[in-house]
Amino acid sequence: MREAGDAASILEEFQQQMRAIAEASRKRAQLTASASAAGGRVTVTVNADGIVIATRLSADAGDLSHDEIGAAVTTAAQKAAADVAQQTRELMRPLRDERARMPKLSELFEGMPDLQAQAPTIPPASLAPPKSRRVTESVELGPEFRNSVDYDRWRAENERGATNSGW
Repeated sequence: MREAGDAASILEEFQQQMRAIAEASRKRAQLTASASAAGGRVTVTVNADGIVIATRLSADAGDLSHDEIGAAVTTAAQKAAADVAQQTRELMRPLRDERARMPKLSELFEGMPDLQAQAPTIPPASLAPPKSRRVTESVELGPEFRNSVDYDRWRAENERGATNSGW
């Protein structure tokens, strides 16, 4: 009954992976990172999601203009977010390595496409301020519909009601 043993082994491996994912997720939720800018006068701390959870200004931060403080907060937040993202990658590396060792579905089932190879690449989000953003040619804007018709116009042209002889 080799198949039953294989199934039990696969199930146990799956359960171990789920426990490892749960533990890594718990550890990830505890991650934070802090970074400073403007010569240490502005410090920002972010959580594992890169969300600002604390902002601290030193006593001499008043020497900075509002624009300088704003730029320093942005810079510090971006540095802290990059740091926590690196911590997350390091934390998740063993899980990624384990997944890479596992066979792909396309290797297990003949004719199954390699779904991972077909997954779209997600481009990194822009760090530019909102008013300075430009759409580049490398950004895919989504589907374009060329055969759409205005609903009100279509309805006016095709509305014949229940008395239409086509009924």
